[in-house]
Amino acid sequence: MKRSLIPLTYLMISLLLFISSCKKDSVDSVEENELVTSVKLNFSSGGTTQTFKFADPDGDGGAAPIVETINLKANTDYTLTIGILDESKTPINNITDEVATEKDEHLFIYTPSPSSLLTYTYGDKDSRNFNVGLTGNVKTGAAATGKLKVQLRHQPPINGKPSKDGTATPGSDDVNIDFNISIQ
Repeated sequence: MKRSLIPLTYLMISLLLFISSCKKDSVDSVEENELVTSVKLNFSSGGTTQTFKFADPDGDGGAAPIVETINLKANTDYTLTIGILDESKTPINNITDEVATEKDEHLFIYTPSPSSLLTYTYGDKDSRNFNVGLTGNVKTGAAATGKLKVQLRHQPPINGKPSKDGTATPGSDDVNIDFNISIQ
């Protein structure tokens, strides 16, 4: 009596297709942070734009990054835009465009120290009405010196749910730079 292998073959193929179609749910979303080799802060006022740069062509480690001092006028209003690049790739990866596309997962934080140096007001929002920070307004205070910390928080979804809640807490830093600032 001959047995047919056809039903067994169909069973094996069906089982393999079923197993390969199953998705494994992860506890946490794993998304890598961006490699950022340069950041440009563009301060515009009265038709003039000043650009201050952070550059770290070799990434973390290696040579120390170059961080320009921000020089602004006292008691002046500026429009601030930011540009971020990964120049380690060819072609250059414009991370600014990526952040704009994925703004529901990103938040820029601008922290002056002392706080009287300037005030920052966000100029853009994501789809849930949370701040983004690709553009905004800066009002400088009286003449002084200090620091401006610029952070880009990457706040990807966790288990399919948004983690961005309008605060700096969720996520991790794609960018964390301390610029020296002089207001004259």
